[in-house]
Amino acid sequence: MIVGTAGHIDHGKTSLLQALTGQTGDRRPQERERGMTIDLGYLYAELAPGAGLTGFIDVPGHEKFTHNMLAGAQGIDLVLLVVAADDGVMPQTREHLAIVELLGIPRALVAITKCDRVEAGRVEEVRRQVVSLLAPGPYAEAPLLMVSSVTGEGVDALREALRQIESEERSREGSFRLAIDRAFSVAGAGIVVTGTALSGSVAVGDKLSLGPAGKTVRVRGLHAQNQIAEQAFAGQRVALNISADRLELGQIHRGQWLLAEWLHAPTQRLDIEFRLLPGERVFQHFQPVHLHLGTQDVIARVALLEGSSLAPGERMFAQLLTNAPVHGVHGDPLILRDASAQRTLGGGRVLDPFAPARQRRSPERLAQLRVLAISSELEQALPTLLEYSASGLDPKRLERQFNRPRDGWTLPDNVRLIETRQGPVLFNAQRWGMLKFTLLEQLARFHELEPDQMGPDRDRLRRFSGLSLERATFISLLEELLGAGSLAASGPWLHLPDHQVRLSTDDENLWQALQPLFEQAGFDPPWVRDVAQVVGQDDATVRLLLRKLARLGVMHQVVRDLFVSDITLRQMVAVLLRLAEENPQIEVTAFRDALGLGRKRSIQILEYFDRLGLTRRVGEGRQIRTDSALANPGAD
Repeated sequence: MIVGTAGHIDHGKTSLLQALTGQTGDRRPQERERGMTIDLGYLYAELAPGAGLTGFIDVPGHEKFTHNMLAGAQGIDLVLLVVAADDGVMPQTREHLAIVELLGIPRALVAITKCDRVEAGRVEEVRRQVVSLLAPGPYAEAPLLMVSSVTGEGVDALREALRQIESEERSREGSFRLAIDRAFSVAGAGIVVTGTALSGSVAVGDKLSLGPAGKTVRVRGLHAQNQIAEQAFAGQRVALNISADRLELGQIHRGQWLLAEWLHAPTQRLDIEFRLLPGERVFQHFQPVHLHLGTQDVIARVALLEGSSLAPGERMFAQLLTNAPVHGVHGDPLILRDASAQRTLGGGRVLDPFAPARQRRSPERLAQLRVLAISSELEQALPTLLEYSASGLDPKRLERQFNRPRDGWTLPDNVRLIETRQGPVLFNAQRWGMLKFTLLEQLARFHELEPDQMGPDRDRLRRFSGLSLERATFISLLEELLGAGSLAASGPWLHLPDHQVRLSTDDENLWQALQPLFEQAGFDPPWVRDVAQVVGQDDATVRLLLRKLARLGVMHQVVRDLFVSDITLRQMVAVLLRLAEENPQIEVTAFRDALGLGRKRSIQILEYFDRLGLTRRVGEGRQIRTDSALANPGAD
């Protein structure tokens, strides 16, 4: 069990722990000189023979060092609230109590100290103050003990009360996470970091990720609860001797994290559930704050998601935008203090450490946050998260959000895992089916709008359909439809299986006028400008129609404004094949003479055959590609 003190300055926290453990937490010269705790103190004691070591964290009570108190309060099992009988309840008593309540510390004991300095009536008066203070909160039933660190009165009773409290064993699910509160160097061993293990386990030899840069370090040795061990678990105070290439003590400081490598995913945008303390003033949207998460203290802005202000004592979903990378998982407690770091404003829990930048106030997103606020497990939240996710969810992100590797998930029946070229995506099965229906519906609408086109290519269909899917997910959707025969592809063009390209009435009439001109031209087709002049149309209109006909396979575009009919092209192919029978190496001059064309036009047509895959250029001539469909007209 880990016990943390709380209370106002000079109320005897350090002296009480010394009486309990026989050790002093104030080991720094400046602390002894000033007679006050400045930073965190760490002590270990066996409260009863064979009971194992209990860890104690002594925190400073002065308001200037509340940030240090916050670093020590993260991860404790029980808070020992200390109130001096002479002073009674004081400002830091109230602030520290608010902090531990916001952090969700499960248990509390109250020690009324310095009872040797006052009359019994004063002790009773302070007891009533404390009872009144605790009554509205979760520690209303917390035991109260009267003690004196000087005379020893009540110390044994306090020790017995602590011994009787059985700490709930922390869950060892998930991977290892430790918020660093100290880093120092030990002669002959190297760098050591300490903190409270918040989840999982760690063993000698493990590799971990350090800090926002994710530097890989190896665990050379460890202590758990101040004893040499091979392995440490969630809920223990842990000291890790770590090593890495070019690792220096100056690179490590309080606030950094040691994590299982796969968990490393720094973020600067978190969605939270935020509660403003009752005694505070109205909180405004985008107000700056100090965020305390783990042992980290960073500046952040708070974007309120359900209004422009938050009244004292109320709760609201909010998004934190931090000025430095942080780490968090679903359920992590956090504290918000004002920008000057003088007052605790409130706190809450991390709901999603990878919050979206867009649509953060949409009804769908708020519905997701509501289920995250009441769910402790991934499986509990997943159906609702997927119901309100149009583009699916990345399982890797969910693994990190909940610290739950995917091999331990139990997916509900209505959840589909879609494999894409960029990794798997989770979808609600009904939504995935609706996406297919919508895509086919949009493709039918495209055919109505563009009846003279075979269909769009993949990227154009993605834009036209308006589906908010990543490209890789969209491709997987198409592949399922193609595999089921609900969708067909002709080259790059996608279309419904029964779709037939048709010209509009105007286009059909224009083609009736153009067709004789191309038939009469034979192997020497006219330019677009020439036929446009004959039929009395502008060049653009004729060019557009000929391109439509090229998509239909009726015409072929040799160069930009030169088109040849499919019938004529196949006649040219027959001439080319006959020349190849006479000489496999077909020269330009032979092809030119056979068609009766000029050299330039002959080269343009031969280069088009190269692009079609009928021929390949060899020196100044051409050879037929035997695998070409045009070279084997009867093969199909």
